[in-house]
Amino acid sequence: MPAQLTALLRETDGLIGEYGTDVVWPLDRIVDQNLLFWSPDSFPGLYMPFDPLLFFGDNGGGDQFAFVLTPERPDIFAWNHENDSRLWAARDLEDYLHRALAGDGDWYR
Repeated sequence: MPAQLTALLRETDGLIGEYGTDVVWPLDRIVDQNLLFWSPDSFPGLYMPFDPLLFFGDNGGGDQFAFVLTPERPDIFAWNHENDSRLWAARDLEDYLHRALAGDGDWYR
């Protein structure tokens, strides 16, 4: 797990935005969601592989945010659940938190 996310989760068990958005999920949800997305039986042929991603939050409308594990990098990407695109959203967790907590639900588009 990325060091920035580990440090945040040691201080809090997730982070809720102003309108109830799960900016950072609790640890148990991070584990559950990633196990689901990494399972080869969950979405066969529907989406590109999720193996390189570690999902940790969402925008409240279905899009989810993830670190890239392979190759490891601090950037945060948004996964669009409607078209399976993966868009750059922030340079690291701190940048993501500033943007997510200050913006509306579509701040990353």
